Amino acid sequence: MNTIKRNKVVYITYAILNNSKAVVEQHDVPVAYLHGGRGGLLPGIEAALEGHTIGERVELELSPEDGYGLRDESLVFTDDIDNVPPQYRRIGAEVQFQNEAGESKAFYVTRIEDGKLTVDGNPSLAGQSVTCLVNVIDIRDPSAEEIRTGLPADVPQTSLH
Repeated sequence: MNTIKRNKVVYITYAILNNSKAVVEQHDVPVAYLHGGRGGLLPGIEAALEGHTIGERVELELSPEDGYGLRDESLVFTDDIDNVPPQYRRIGAEVQFQNEAGESKAFYVTRIEDGKLTVDGNPSLAGQSVTCLVNVIDIRDPSAEEIRTGLPADVPQTSLH
């Protein structure tokens, strides 16, 4: 029987529910990750899938610490709307900022009121417990290239990280 373990390519479908049990993300087309590779799942999800087989459904609750992290208020900035280019003056707009080291991070416009605009670099689920519903669709052995890169080669990777 094919079992999820290190260096297996795993195909899953999944849904993420927020603390109000509303679906906030869902993938009905299988996505893949290399179990124990890089760029895969949140560690709590990957650990919960260990040992499962094709056709199984895994449901787990992740605390903020094991999921999307605690909120970091140092990633929230408010400025006068007049200092913000017009294309970013809408709720949900994505703004890319770079730090001194040249690393990019996405921030999203979360509030516009009283002539002020607020951007937030926290994941939308930061500070929340989430429920993950994961269906194991397929499991296969990886190629040498997939082991070398730590990523599956044939389908989009999951965004559960």
